[in-house]
Amino acid sequence: MKSQRLTTCLALAFLLGCTEPPQPPSPQPPADVRPAAESPPTATPPAAAASSLSPRTEQQPISLEVKSWDETQQLVAAQKGKVVVLDLWSTWCVPCVREFPKLIELHRAHAPDVVCIAFNMDYSGAASETPDSFREPVNQFLTKHGATFLNVISSDAADDVFRRLKLGSIPAVLVYGRDGRLAKRFDNDDALYGDEGFTYEKQIVPLVEQLLNAAPLP
Repeated sequence: MKSQRLTTCLALAFLLGCTEPPQPPSPQPPADVRPAAESPPTATPPAAAASSLSPRTEQQPISLEVKSWDETQQLVAAQKGKVVVLDLWSTWCVPCVREFPKLIELHRAHAPDVVCIAFNMDYSGAASETPDSFREPVNQFLTKHGATFLNVISSDAADDVFRRLKLGSIPAVLVYGRDGRLAKRFDNDDALYGDEGFTYEKQIVPLVEQLLNAAPLP
């Protein structure tokens, strides 16, 4: 009898074990989902970056020759049909240096109808110097200011030029008309322009524009 009960209990236990509801599956860890990284901005190649910039304007070379006063006058005569402004100056002349940028402005505003020539008179004729010994400092000054017109270093000593022109001092500016003749010489030997002296703005530019508006040569 006991064995029968034992058998029955084991059978029930077996049936209960087989009918136990299945356990839900263990949750799986979520997949490692990450947002796509933003693509870094594409770097512009150096060559492409350079090409995107506005083109660089190359400065024109500076023309600087050594010429005598007579040779410079021949240069003036070769410009017939144009107005010529011949500026006598020196690096040690304060009013010359002060007005020099105005000569450059005149050239830029009216070339090629107006030919500007800067005649440098640094050379004094001393035994220890030559006209070429002033080439470097004069060229540096001209390059700094962008004087891309005709530039001359006088091969004649400054005092010789003063005597020849009966000129007391510089600055002096000679303006020639389209016919090649001297229209007016500006200097301040007689203090005509006061302590300030003549200027491009007040005296030279108005004369140049008057000569430009004159009837052209036949």
